[in-house]
Amino acid sequence: MSFKMDNEDNEEIIADINMTPLIDIMLVLLIIFMVTSSVSLESGLDIDIPKTVSKTQKKEGASVLVSMSEGGKVSVQGKLVDWNNLQQKISESLESEGTKLVIFEGDKSSKLGMAVEVMDIAKAAGAVEFAIAAESVGH
Repeated sequence: MSFKMDNEDNEEIIADINMTPLIDIMLVLLIIFMVTSSVSLESGLDIDIPKTVSKTQKKEGASVLVSMSEGGKVSVQGKLVDWNNLQQKISESLESEGTKLVIFEGDKSSKLGMAVEVMDIAKAAGAVEFAIAAESVGH
């Protein structure tokens, strides 16, 4: 028996890129990105939080983060909001998180009057519990 070796007729060069390893790497990177981005909720504003010496109990569970910057900008859950839509955004966030707790985070040079206004708007939006974020110095 003899075999005919005719390379010219039947053989074509296959130049396909194997996409499986590329997709695997992209999925692993996506998972890593999702895990690391959900670890910390940032306000989206450049805020210098006041420092305290006393230790307070951390609030666990769902909450709505309202951030106030030195320049008067306010964000809810990391998204910049104007004053006209503030109550609506806080109300929507309280409902979507299923909580009545609002945590205020403000720049240490922001005005107390602004914080009181935001607290009043949050109360009108349905908030019952309030907390103020501060960074512990650690003595």
